[in-house]
Amino acid sequence: MRGLDLKQDELFSYTTLEQRIPNDHPLRPLRRLVDTVLASMDRDFDGLYSRRGRASIAPERLLRASLL
Repeated sequence: MRGLDLKQDELFSYTTLEQRIPNDHPLRPLRRLVDTVLASMDRDFDGLYSRRGRASIAPERLLRASLL
């Protein structure tokens, strides 16, 4: 079963990662591009996972972490 691609903005902090990373950081445009491509692959990912069982880590999250 495919897990959800939930984004956690805060973890024991009063500032988000978005506030800590400069707006002109070179990975920001790449992240937007990667998110767009992964969103377009949603149907492909759904076909690879069973509807039963325990949810896995979302494939988008794994691919994004490996790339970025």
